[in-house]
Amino acid sequence: MDEPEVLTRTSLTTAGTSDNDIRHALRAGTLVPLARGVYLRRTQYDALDEAGRHRVHARHVGSRLEPGEAISHVSAAVLHRLDIWKVPLTRLHISRPGRHGRITPHLHAHRTRFGDDDLVEIHGVAVTSVARTVVDLARTLPRDEAVAIGDSALRLHPNTRRQLAPVLARARHRTGTTAAASVLDFLDGRSESVGESLSRIRMRESGLPAPDLQREVVVRDGRRYRLDFFWDGLGIVGEFDGSIKYRDRRDLLAEKRREDALRDLGLEVVRWNWAELERFEVVAGRFARAVTRARSRNAAAAR
Repeated sequence: MDEPEVLTRTSLTTAGTSDNDIRHALRAGTLVPLARGVYLRRTQYDALDEAGRHRVHARHVGSRLEPGEAISHVSAAVLHRLDIWKVPLTRLHISRPGRHGRITPHLHAHRTRFGDDDLVEIHGVAVTSVARTVVDLARTLPRDEAVAIGDSALRLHPNTRRQLAPVLARARHRTGTTAAASVLDFLDGRSESVGESLSRIRMRESGLPAPDLQREVVVRDGRRYRLDFFWDGLGIVGEFDGSIKYRDRRDLLAEKRREDALRDLGLEVVRWNWAELERFEVVAGRFARAVTRARSRNAAAAR
């Protein structure tokens, strides 16, 4: 495990650091609070992204939970290293049976019951299983965020698919199960990024036909390419341009050769980016024009 352990007021004072020294370090910024009485040194804090800091905090809280309690919801998703998109990580989430829930600025304690297979252990910390975590978040998060996490769960843990239905059935009396059932039915582990997951949602919202995902095609010179989205009967390729960076001119040329090779097979290529996910009608229009071109070309070839 390459992530740091947190510092606490107790551990610092035991090592000889006075309360005054702690206050001075906090004012100077060399010590950064994760929660009340829980800190990281500035160099450690800056070396982690938001999910990494949350994971460190979750491990610390999880090591101090009572028997029967577990890290849950988005905090469990972070410990399982699932894709997190737009879900606030300001609070640590735990679940516990037979007790009242509680929300503070740094903690959300959920009241729940656990089934036999609902808990696993990660580095000695009790955590809701991947399936239970996906169902909990499908019940409580907006669709976009829930699908992004759920797709990554199925990509990283394919066997989770068969575990979702029984977990959802046990939650049938809890809030949000109708929405969760719709989310779970839509999940697809072949989505390789948050952007691809959101693209599938936007396609459905826009009335586009459902594509095949990660289809491999062989171009005329024998090279193989894997396509983000493919509408086989229409001859349309869909490509989401996410965080791709063209490091130099060779990368740009390689992408152009790839697209030319696909078009040489008679395929239309439709591309979109992060900004266009927020105005997907632009992409839908691009798709419709590509369909028209493909049909015109096919009709001409048939004459």
